[in-house]
Amino acid sequence: MNNQQSKEKVVLAYSGGLDTSVCIKWLQHEMDLDVIAMLGNVGQEHDGLEKVAEKARMLGCVAVEVVDMTEEFASDYITCAIAANAMYENKYPLLSALSRPLISKHLVETAHKYGATCVAHGCTGKGNDQVRFETSITALDPSLKVIAPVREWDLGMRPDEIAYAEKHGVPVSQSIEKPYSIDDNLWGRAIEAGVLEDPWAEPPADIWTMTVDPLGAPDVPTYVEVGFAAGVPVSLDGEELPLPELIAKLNGIAGSCGYGRIDMIENRYVGLKSRECYEVPAGLALIQAHKALEDLCLERDVLHHKLALEQLWADQVYNGRWFSPFKQALDAFMAATQHDVTGTVRLKLYKGGCVVAGRKSSCALYDPALATYENDEAFDQKAAKGFIDIQGLSIKTWAMREAAHMEGATPAPTSFDVLDGTAGSHTASRAVNF
Repeated sequence: MNNQQSKEKVVLAYSGGLDTSVCIKWLQHEMDLDVIAMLGNVGQEHDGLEKVAEKARMLGCVAVEVVDMTEEFASDYITCAIAANAMYENKYPLLSALSRPLISKHLVETAHKYGATCVAHGCTGKGNDQVRFETSITALDPSLKVIAPVREWDLGMRPDEIAYAEKHGVPVSQSIEKPYSIDDNLWGRAIEAGVLEDPWAEPPADIWTMTVDPLGAPDVPTYVEVGFAAGVPVSLDGEELPLPELIAKLNGIAGSCGYGRIDMIENRYVGLKSRECYEVPAGLALIQAHKALEDLCLERDVLHHKLALEQLWADQVYNGRWFSPFKQALDAFMAATQHDVTGTVRLKLYKGGCVVAGRKSSCALYDPALATYENDEAFDQKAAKGFIDIQGLSIKTWAMREAAHMEGATPAPTSFDVLDGTAGSHTASRAVNF
């Protein structure tokens, strides 16, 4: 009994799947640790978290913590992603990457609650999640030891994990014939491995569960109006909804129209490429609607510079740097841009497509009186001449200098001349070689 009490404790981020179920047994048998399983509900589909918790108890965990993070995930993480129009490599709306810092936060809190000296995750050594978990945990509590069983004992091969699970009596739903790895949350689903590792292979129909085949979607378009307040989605078709409920409802609407599928080759932070499939119906639709409203409401320079910073924000989150000073500074910029992003966007969904069919806002900077070609009273077109002269002054000055150089002088070689070995042989205008 005394020996049992002297064991160190480890808090494991537990999902009930193959990797983390095997991790429980490995931590018990190979590390001689008492395992505390922490289950995070971030809005994912499941048969019931209590069933997953019971599985953890059956596998010998000394305690199980079930934490509902759905509201926090929506209010503190998804809203930030929408504000930043977060799309890694302009394709992936960061659904897994968004949840990892939140799960890490609760791992650390659970470790503090139980006096654990270690935390553990079930990530492989090839993926991004190991970086996200460990960087986040280090930022929140550098004193905690992080254990990665799959990486440390090289459990990365699916057949090896399944064999280990069978040896130790771990029930798993996965098989060698259909070894998909699936991660899902309120924001969407990620599917990888199995036949998807062949980039030439078309994704099997059975990997998609949130979206219908676009060819089988309704033959008439579906319209939906999304209302925003200060950059946050607050209503669907005029009905105000809590964000988790709004996302879930829009997932159903957009998914039934075949919209929200992504099949991409992704550049992982660890340096390799991977083939990933995602289902993000609501996420893609909301980001598209949010962008349309920003186009209407944001001042030009803010909008243009925000576009560049959005990619930096997505990179920071993708690379596991949610708690970094730079990412926090980017958050401050994004938040400052959202005060006037209030209004309604109408989306048209049809057979796998989504287009903006209308937008309106009381904060719009678009002025029909200025934009129209029918009314000269609101915009003095004669003023354009002075504007053109002033904004083009530097170019005019440069052109005049170039013309002066041409009179009786051999043009200096350009960088293109040097590269192709023809420096000194040109007699054409320097302007032509620009």
